[in-house]
Amino acid sequence: MITAVTTFRLPRPFTREEARSIFRSTAPLYRGVQGLFRKTYVLSEDGMTAGGIYFWNSRGEAEALYTDAWRARAREKYGADPAIAYFESPVVVDNVAEQILADA
Repeated sequence: MITAVTTFRLPRPFTREEARSIFRSTAPLYRGVQGLFRKTYVLSEDGMTAGGIYFWNSRGEAEALYTDAWRARAREKYGADPAIAYFESPVVVDNVAEQILADA
């Protein structure tokens, strides 16, 4: 499993309400994306950094999303280019499903 963390250093602080509005406008785009099993939107306390934490089945599926078109849409919404960091996630604790998941 892979966790991808995207961050955007914003050109100005976003309020929680502004961020929530943008996040809600883009959230439907992530429903049904191949290999993505969860996305969490994030906003820093000072409102200067926004981003997402994505939980993927594989890095290849993650990389398939982060295309030039995705980057352009993100730049339009946030006024900043995204940074993407990938992390191996060999074990995930899911308290909602009451499971501990481990990759093969």
